[in-house]
Amino acid sequence: MTQTTDFLVIGSGIIGLAVARELRRRHPGARIVVLEKEARLAAHASGRNSGVIHSGIYYAEGSLKARICAEGGRRLAAYCDEQGLPIQRVGKVIVPLRAEEAARLESLQARGRANGAPFDLIGEDDLRRIEPDARSADGRALHNANAAVIESAAVVERLAAELRDQGVEVRLGAAADVRGPAGTVTVGSERLAYGHLINAAGAHADQVAHAMGVGQRYRILPFKGIYHRLRADAGVRVNGLIYPVPDLRFPFLGVHCTRAVSGRVYLGPTAVPALGRENYRGLEDLSLGDVAAIGGRLLQQYLRNTGGFRHYLHQEAPRLLRPAFLSAVRAMLPRLQPRDVEPADKVGIRAQLYDRVRGVLEMDFVIEPGPRSTHVLNAVSPAFTCSLSFAEMVVDQFEL
Repeated sequence: MTQTTDFLVIGSGIIGLAVARELRRRHPGARIVVLEKEARLAAHASGRNSGVIHSGIYYAEGSLKARICAEGGRRLAAYCDEQGLPIQRVGKVIVPLRAEEAARLESLQARGRANGAPFDLIGEDDLRRIEPDARSADGRALHNANAAVIESAAVVERLAAELRDQGVEVRLGAAADVRGPAGTVTVGSERLAYGHLINAAGAHADQVAHAMGVGQRYRILPFKGIYHRLRADAGVRVNGLIYPVPDLRFPFLGVHCTRAVSGRVYLGPTAVPALGRENYRGLEDLSLGDVAAIGGRLLQQYLRNTGGFRHYLHQEAPRLLRPAFLSAVRAMLPRLQPRDVEPADKVGIRAQLYDRVRGVLEMDFVIEPGPRSTHVLNAVSPAFTCSLSFAEMVVDQFEL
């Protein structure tokens, strides 16, 4: 038997749920179904990220990220306040680790202003007051006193509960097979017909899109984010968020320090290539097909060396090992000792989109139209921060 729905969302991460919420706002009487292959919410990126509400300082002017990050962050913070969800405004500093990075502070500050993300340029005395153990190559730093952290999984759970209360069907343990007659998907033994499908499948978004003839030039290239934790009795202190000045040629922000809502301080993440879309540990979720395909894309990127990818990989890959990881953290916290750091069970996968035609990692969000469908192909950081604004943009693409 075939059931019907007006809107079908594949993926119950933050983007899928935010899109469903926006659809319900615009279409109070529509039938909306969200399908999630896992048996629980927030099993992947939406429940494994840093919990930082990003400000929007890093993104190229005119990009989608630059256009919606700051406003999205304000809306997400307001949502947490309204719903009584955990949020702490811990503040953030961005520090240069080398002299050439110090010279980029003013341009980074100007980019933040253009994007609606104001940061103050502070001197050594203020930095020592805000983050006494942080090091800057020239004593200066960028500072945002209102930078906040949240409990990401709690936001996902609340959104799902809100949607269910509004009559949206959120099905867990419901993997969708999009192959078959146009306008339908198979879920177990059931066929579900839809008016419009929104693909928000995260690390599997390219596979869903390809099965529907969309986005053939793109492939997901997963990167693994491994965290460590500062021991409670460590000899150094992190009061808020400490980030290095990033290499803006790449969509990664470098190893940084995050004081979570719980009070725990996480160090990381790394951004090293993973050989599986859900390869969190060891040989978990590895297949010969994926290893060969992902390895081939990495080799292509390495050989092309677009934007200095080879240098980036040589820098980042050793951080899988504890000594290199600690060295990266000590560049920010020079008094850190090996005994101050303990393993953390926090591991994430960044579903980074790769354009195999140009041989580059996509820096911006990528949303592609398809037959009776819309495909969110690149929704990496700061997508969680942007989610409520991002959802409006997604729905606008097929409703305006």
